[in-house]
Amino acid sequence: MGAKQSSAHCRDKGPRRMVLLCGRQPFSPWDDSLLSGKDPRALLKRGMRHVSFSLVTKGMTDIPDFLWGLSEVQKLNLSHNQLRALPADVGKLSRLVVLNLCGNRLRSLPREISLLKSLKVLFVNMNCLTELPAELSACRSLEVLSLSHNCLSQLPASLADLSRLRKLNLSNNYFTHIPICVFALKELDFLHVGSNRLENIAESIQCLVSLQIFIAESNNIHSFPRSLCLLTGLELLNLNNNDIQTLPDELYLLWRLGRIAWNPMDKGLHISHNPLSKPLPELVEGGLEMLFSYLKDKKRN
Repeated sequence: MGAKQSSAHCRDKGPRRMVLLCGRQPFSPWDDSLLSGKDPRALLKRGMRHVSFSLVTKGMTDIPDFLWGLSEVQKLNLSHNQLRALPADVGKLSRLVVLNLCGNRLRSLPREISLLKSLKVLFVNMNCLTELPAELSACRSLEVLSLSHNCLSQLPASLADLSRLRKLNLSNNYFTHIPICVFALKELDFLHVGSNRLENIAESIQCLVSLQIFIAESNNIHSFPRSLCLLTGLELLNLNNNDIQTLPDELYLLWRLGRIAWNPMDKGLHISHNPLSKPLPELVEGGLEMLFSYLKDKKRN
């Protein structure tokens, strides 16, 4: 089971500090220290394709107020701070394409995230999320969603509406099953559910017809479902560190896997550290072709 790093990460380290300036409303200290009298737009980086703004590893507990006036921002990186909340004002940044909130202390996301109609990439990994707003489903342009290393055990059913989603990372959470809404995401080509509390993989996995990479390592999965063999586009299948004892005869249908893989980054079939029954361990050692040949013969007989 993967370590729940987010639990320790969520501990508060003291109250927020605010500075009162004469004749002005209270602002986060970051407004003045970052601006130093400059026009906020001077901090923007204007690339060939996107207008970017980054405040990474600044130790911030609050987001600077001036940020919400930078409506032209398309890529926003607020990762690795100490943010406890994302204000509703985020909805004002309607041109956002990429939002990186990785490595903070967020326990939730505001409903106003639904206003980010152009958002394609959302990183909220390594936070303290216990739930997601159903309104996230309004971000219909979303293609990449990373929620790893949080405290999630379920997803809103409405996320089935994210019809353009291609990559979903749910690893290192508290899921006991793959959420039903996931099986409606027909464009998914990458799904990571490793280091959760899964005991099985639902037959509905076969609905993910575009899947090329499926990682479910370090769970407590007891069986390898035959329906997984119908995902003939799979190039990487990682079921390491589970409780699988047998393999389906139809495994040979996953010919795109190409080989038995031992390096975590390699494409292929990852099936080590499972209590496979004999003679499967020896066949796995002999390579994928030997394993496929045995399973084909077994099916014929």
